[in-house]
Amino acid sequence: MRSIPFIPPTAPFTAEQRAWLNGYLAGCFADASAAGDLSGPAAAPARSAEPLLVMFGSQTGSAEGLAKRVAKEAGKYGFTARALPLNEFAKAGLEQAAKLVIISSTWGDGDPPDNAVNFWSWLNAETAPRLENLSFAVLGLGDKNYAEFCGAAKKFDARLEALGAKRLLARGECDVDYEATAKAWLENLWPALRGAAGQGSGVAVSPFPAVNGSHVAPDKSSTTATPAYTRANPFPARLVTNRKLNRSGSAKEVRHFEISLRDSGLTYEVGDALGVVAQNDPRLVSELLAALGFTGDEHVKTSAGVDEPIRLGLLRDFVITHVPPPLLRAFAERGGDPAVKALLDPVRKAELDAWLYGRDILDVARALPKARFTAHEFAGFLRKLQPRLYSISSSPKAHPGEVHLTIGAVRYEAHGRQRGGVCSTFLADRVVVNETPVPVFVQTSHGFRLPADGERPVIMIGPGTGIAPFRAFLEERQAIGANGRNWLFFGDQRRASDFYYEEQLTAMQGDGFLTRLDLAFSRDQAEKIYVQTRMLENAAELWAWLETGAHLYVCGDAKRMAKDVDAALHEVIVKAGGRTPDQAAEYVQEMKTEKRYQRDVY
Repeated sequence: MRSIPFIPPTAPFTAEQRAWLNGYLAGCFADASAAGDLSGPAAAPARSAEPLLVMFGSQTGSAEGLAKRVAKEAGKYGFTARALPLNEFAKAGLEQAAKLVIISSTWGDGDPPDNAVNFWSWLNAETAPRLENLSFAVLGLGDKNYAEFCGAAKKFDARLEALGAKRLLARGECDVDYEATAKAWLENLWPALRGAAGQGSGVAVSPFPAVNGSHVAPDKSSTTATPAYTRANPFPARLVTNRKLNRSGSAKEVRHFEISLRDSGLTYEVGDALGVVAQNDPRLVSELLAALGFTGDEHVKTSAGVDEPIRLGLLRDFVITHVPPPLLRAFAERGGDPAVKALLDPVRKAELDAWLYGRDILDVARALPKARFTAHEFAGFLRKLQPRLYSISSSPKAHPGEVHLTIGAVRYEAHGRQRGGVCSTFLADRVVVNETPVPVFVQTSHGFRLPADGERPVIMIGPGTGIAPFRAFLEERQAIGANGRNWLFFGDQRRASDFYYEEQLTAMQGDGFLTRLDLAFSRDQAEKIYVQTRMLENAAELWAWLETGAHLYVCGDAKRMAKDVDAALHEVIVKAGGRTPDQAAEYVQEMKTEKRYQRDVY
């Protein structure tokens, strides 16, 4: 058997061309070896696979899922890889590792996800070890609508470099629709890793030849399987129920939706999310076209390269409720308004943010009517409309063939116009029950799961629409006959109008299945009462549950509620558990490591 030839890095090819050629050679010579090609004098000993650490920081599961795919794919490139949460850096032997790939999302204001907090504390400490023997690459998953875009990945990347580690590849930064960007980054990662390992091993950079610029595996099957319904190929589901949960007198509009998954093949587990592919409000689209002077029939290309009338693009493919900075600059430069143009000065960012607050593209177009664009130019500034992810509020065992959602309809007035959330009003107002298709897919959660042991106690904290996954948890535990105790903290504004699923929850409490139900309705008395208030009032029993191994879950608002609940949890451990603040922090981190403290926050 002959060793596999390769294209050395000194050859006059680009990295992508080398990857293509090495992949082609690998495929050819691997086939020859498998067929028994013994033309060489003796079989060359195979080179040992090199270890590779693939570590992730993941709040909702996207980064974890991608990291596990990368670890699985690494074997094709001559590596034996492990995918682990970043908090398991000690178990992974990171200080002794030679090669590291980090894939991380960002939580809150540029902070690491829960399963990367310990890692960041260790890495950022003054006592952090030097890492001169480590070669690394970092890929961030984020959302450009937030100021701290890929903030955690940026921190990891800079700190590793400061500790002497060698960067293999420029940091990758992916927006919400991350697949294409991640794929391009990974295509450059493998050659960089092989280069760091040294050439001449006979292991190809890419195992498959390229087709139209994309690396694909050869199809060795005689039949083509029907593609599963995914984010890229959502299932056109039917909405079968649209019911308002608030009673008369409520200041809110929270709705219960039931969607049929019949004939889709889609399955889910409690803790997963449902992705909904919504459309913009047709009235907003028409008003924007009029403000821009377009008929709507002008053809543009979408981000997927599809040629279609701009009216359809604005309806289905582009974000029009947020103003991208490059588009605002173009409006300012073409609109002839010196006041708006002056706001683009970086030193006046706070003023610009205040001016933009509550405004969408239509507002800007009306404020700067002299700005003119061709349809093609205008579409080039727009970002792709992304699916919305909602925590599933049903158990598939209790509702076979269906998925339920609990969603607050977003409606408000700003700058003299009524506004609405894109997806919440799409479902509430524009989808006709049993008629209008609702494109959906299941987003698997890798970090928000019930304990496998049904005897374990479960504590759930979910005010407002944060009740959604806990309705699912309770239905699931009831369906499987789990004997563990269940404790729910729920609250909203007023009990008389905002007690979602009251009949179902009180029935569960009445028959003893829901062991405790602690309610916090903030506006039913002069003093505001929240779920964290109830936690502190019941600190002794909450601590007792934790000490018997209870799993604690939080769902809801990330900016305030989740932080307040976390602070209350620390206080419970200090006061009822007799721990110091530092010991409480260690206790909470241990709970996270053991996956006994999980959060689904947004």
